Parts: sequence; structure tokens; C-alpha cells
Amino acid sequence: MPAPPPEERNQQKRSFMVLVARYSGLALALPASTFVGWVIGTLLDRWLHTSWLYLVGLILGIIAGFVELIRAVTGPESKQ
Repeated sequence: MPAPPPEERNQQKRSFMVLVARYSGLALALPASTFVGWVIGTLLDRWLHTSWLYLVGLILGIIAGFVELIRAVTGPESKQ
């Protein structure tokens, strides 16, 4: 079996790197949004002298992470 032409190998490398970047972004979306929600809630707790807003921020961050994850998985470029 002959080796694929160089332009086809470059295309395969490029598509692999695109997939790696896409899945890396998906892997970071949920923890990053959860952390950001927690930090915002903690800062609001300190500013408003409360002790429960970090939970609200944490839950909103988790929800935002799942929404982004679902949006990325069901988006138009995932149908390729």
C-alpha cells in the first residue's frame, strides 16, 4: 500500500490537532466555570458579609459549565 501524499498527511495532522484542541477545551470548560463561580461567590460573601453566596456561585458555575459542554457537543461543528 503506497504512503499517502504529503498534503493528505498534513491534513490528517491538522485535523488531529483540531480534535485535541477541541477536546482539551471541553475538558477545561466544566472545572474552569465551576472555579470561577466559586471565586465570584466567595468574593460576594466577603463584600456583603454573608456566608452562603459561595454556594450560589458554585451552583451557577456548575450549571454554566454543563451548558457550555452541551452546547459544544451538540453544536454544528460536532456533526462532522
